[in-house]
Amino acid sequence: MKLWSIIGNSQKLDGGAMFGNAPRAMWEKWAAPDQHNRIELSCRALLASPLNGKTVLFETGIGAFFEPRLRERYGVQESRHVLLDSLQQAGFSHEDIDVVVLSHLHFDHAGGLLAAWQEGQPARLLFPNATYIVGASHWQRALNPHPRDRASFIPELPDLLQQSGRLEIIDGQTSQALGDSVHFSYSDGHTPGLMLAEIVGPESVDGQPHGGVVFCADLIPGRSWVHVPITMGYDRNAELLIDEKRRFLEDKLQRNVHLFFTHDPGCALAQVTRDEKGRFGVTHTVVELHARPLAA
Repeated sequence: MKLWSIIGNSQKLDGGAMFGNAPRAMWEKWAAPDQHNRIELSCRALLASPLNGKTVLFETGIGAFFEPRLRERYGVQESRHVLLDSLQQAGFSHEDIDVVVLSHLHFDHAGGLLAAWQEGQPARLLFPNATYIVGASHWQRALNPHPRDRASFIPELPDLLQQSGRLEIIDGQTSQALGDSVHFSYSDGHTPGLMLAEIVGPESVDGQPHGGVVFCADLIPGRSWVHVPITMGYDRNAELLIDEKRRFLEDKLQRNVHLFFTHDPGCALAQVTRDEKGRFGVTHTVVELHARPLAA
């Protein structure tokens, strides 16, 4: 099996919102803001093939579904559907994807499911041959969003996914489409039922898989958020997220599971470390993955 990091449309968002209650004097050392206080963010997907005999895409980024006015409001930098170009550069098309795994349905993670905006045209799903995997708890959130994050959802998307006939809603550790090759865990600090997908590694110690890769989604958007106290203003429950993140990092460190980051513009993959004071960090950072073996 090989892994590719697939770049989608990029964003610029307010740095204060992205770093929660961390002061600017701290976070601007990690992410330099522009004149509008915005920082650069990637919307990076992970492609794995063959995985359980299938070509699997973890998330789709923000895509290009926004009309120009909203594209500007949300800081989307490109008008074309960059994810499709990146897939082509890796030797794939969206028709080649057998499974799309969605950590959650906020537009910066699921918008790439849709075709690029065209004036007068309705929203249209891409990936016509793919099973779409969504967690059950978060699916309910998408159907009945809270006022706090209602604007983060695409109103048409749940109906389009249901109408496709290829939606798999799961509430356990595995899915029908991917079997034991991918294990799922869940987090509620950012949004209810955020699904964290771990590609199971090739080793096993005391019955536990070692050496895999986990898609961190918005639990840990990038290297800066590996620091346990750092959260986003977009998180619904910062204290809960901090506790979830600590347990998550302890587990991945113990099992040598590498972290895959969606929003870090300078790093796709990294290994967890912890210093003598118990602070988590990363090492062996990788900017891009090009047909990288899982065990590399």
